[in-house]
Amino acid sequence: MKAISILSISALAAIIAGCLNTEHGASATGERYPWKKNIVTTVFWIGERPSGNNPVPNRRSSWDKDWTRNYGGFDDPNPAHRSNYIPVKFTPRQNPFYCALPYNDKSVNGHRSEAPRVVPWFKEAYQGPGVSTCKDRWVAIRKGNRTVYAQWEDAGPFRTDYWQYVFGNERPKSTLNKGAGLDVSPAVRDYLGLSETDVTDWRFVEFSEVSRGPWSTLGENNTFVISDRKTGRQLAEASQRADAQ
Repeated sequence: MKAISILSISALAAIIAGCLNTEHGASATGERYPWKKNIVTTVFWIGERPSGNNPVPNRRSSWDKDWTRNYGGFDDPNPAHRSNYIPVKFTPRQNPFYCALPYNDKSVNGHRSEAPRVVPWFKEAYQGPGVSTCKDRWVAIRKGNRTVYAQWEDAGPFRTDYWQYVFGNERPKSTLNKGAGLDVSPAVRDYLGLSETDVTDWRFVEFSEVSRGPWSTLGENNTFVISDRKTGRQLAEASQRADAQ
């Protein structure tokens, strides 16, 4: 019976792993969201102080008033102070692969009036008036032949109401910071080899389209980490049931 139990647990682990690989390792057939091409891209970071091109300090985000603390500290952009896409001084508690787009679906009393209409996944992601439907959404960003995946964690650059660009067909306005339409974290910068101001393509992706990589290993907000922990709990519960037999 013990051998059978061990075999059953191993089989369960293989089945769960296979399901995860199928769901999260393969590209979806067809792309629900089109690429937005040749978008001026700038680098920002958690804990960034105000400057000419960044008038708002990044101690907090549009969706997290304690962003720096919840992340674990200052996401030092200096390459000399980083290793394996993270700061050398601490291990981030949130995904270091993050980005910002100039739209915030939240308002003081719930969601912006246009959000249910313009956010494509609003209905399926809605969790109540106090929760953003945009925060933690996965975004694919490419430069040349390299593609990175990041989670949407803040609204910007400059604007927080520009749904016509984020979800529509408009181009970023050229009057602000060379027409920047995407902010990316130091980890994204380093993976793609970007300059502080560069040009990339980006699009929204479903979680099922996101392959594993350095963006899938860290963060309490990381869908991969959450999914892996759920799998671990399932295996532990299966093991306990097998031992009790």
